[in-house]
Amino acid sequence: MKTESVLTRVPVSEISRRIQALKTRMENTGTGAVFLTHKPDIYYFSGTAQDAYLYVPLDQDPLLFVKRYLPRALAETGIDSVIPVESITRIPGLIHSCQGRVPRSIGLAFDVVPVRDFQFFNTLFNPAVLTDAASVIMDCRMIKSGWEIEQMQAVADLSRQTFSFVCENMRPEESEIAFCGRVEAFARAHGHSGKLLVRHYRAEGFAHHLMSGVSGGQGGALDSPVCGTGTCSAYPYGAGHKLIQRNEPILLDLGTMVNGYHMDETRMLVIGTLPSQAEQAGQAAIDILHHVLEMMQPGILAGEVFTAAVDRAEKLGLAEAFLGLPDLKSRFIGHGVGLELVEAPILSKGNPQELMPGMVFAVEPKFIFQDRFAAGIESVIQVTETRARFLSVTENRMFIL
Repeated sequence: MKTESVLTRVPVSEISRRIQALKTRMENTGTGAVFLTHKPDIYYFSGTAQDAYLYVPLDQDPLLFVKRYLPRALAETGIDSVIPVESITRIPGLIHSCQGRVPRSIGLAFDVVPVRDFQFFNTLFNPAVLTDAASVIMDCRMIKSGWEIEQMQAVADLSRQTFSFVCENMRPEESEIAFCGRVEAFARAHGHSGKLLVRHYRAEGFAHHLMSGVSGGQGGALDSPVCGTGTCSAYPYGAGHKLIQRNEPILLDLGTMVNGYHMDETRMLVIGTLPSQAEQAGQAAIDILHHVLEMMQPGILAGEVFTAAVDRAEKLGLAEAFLGLPDLKSRFIGHGVGLELVEAPILSKGNPQELMPGMVFAVEPKFIFQDRFAAGIESVIQVTETRARFLSVTENRMFIL
C-alpha cells in the first residue's frame, strides 16, 4: 500500500504550539528574537520548507519572509504574516516597518549557519547582537507531539514494508549497491522522499546502508559503530561492490523519510545459515535493545542509558566488539530522530540530559568483528509519560532467508 505524502499540511494549532514553546525558551534565555535560516527549523516552526526565512520576536507575532515560491508557502504555512521578499537585504527594514523595531539581540542556529552567512547576517542586523539559539530551537524539536508521533508511525510502517521487500527479493551474487538500488526504488515508489536530512555539515545521510560479510568488518570514517566500504574512496560509506553471498551475516540499515519525518532501523539477515558467533552477537544486540527499552523512563539520564548498554555487552562477553573496533568505538548507543536523521539528544557517554516524555530515539546496539562481519539491530523508541515503547513495527529479530 502506497504511503501518501503529498500535501500533508502541519495543523495550524501545531504551529501555534511550537511558536509558543519557542517563545517560552527565548524568554528563559533572554533572547529577543530568533531568525531561522535552516530549512528543517523553518519547516518545524512554519509548516513550509519553501525558500524562506522565519523571524520570531519574543513579544510580537512571527513573520515569514518568502523568496520563492509564494503561492505554495501561503498554502502550507500556519504563520499569519507572510511577506514576499526579493532580497534578504530588505528584511531588517520590513521588520522595522511591520513591528516598529529590531531587538537588541537576535538568535541564530550557530550549529548550522556557515561563517560567511554569519558575517553577512552580522552586518545585515547591525547593531543587534547575534547570539546562539541552537539549543533553544532543538529543545523544542526534541519533544515530539502526538501529531508528530503519528507521522513517525506512518514512516515506521513504510520501513516495515521495505524490510519485507528485502526479505522477498534478496538473492546471492548480486552486489550490495545494486540490491540497495532496487530497495530504494521500492521505498520511493511507496512514499520515501529519497533524501535523508542531516544537521551537521560533515555528516552523511544515505537511505540504504548494506554491509554483507567482510564489508561489515571494516573500520571506517563514518561516526557509527559500523561503516561499510562504500563504492569509492570519495564516498567510503555504506554499500559497495561486494557480491552478497550465502551463509554470511548481512547488516541492513534502512533510513526512510515520509512527510519530512525519518525512521532509522537496522536488521540482521542471512541467506541460509548464520555462523554461530554471528548468531550469538545478533541475539546479544536484541537483548541489549530490550534492556535499554526497560530503563528508558522519564528522568533517566541519557548517559546512564549508554552506560547500561555497555555494561550489558560486557556481561554478555562481547565488550571488545561492542560499538566498533577497539580503537574506533562510538560514544553513543542511540540518537534522537525526527525531521532530521540525527537530532538531539544523543544517548552518549556522560550526557546529563534527562529523558522526557515525547523524546524519540533510534537505539542501535551493534558489534563489529574486524575483517569478518558486523552484527546488531536498531529500532526507534518513544519515551512516554511513564515508560518507553517501540515506534518501530518491524520485528526485532534476525531474518533467515
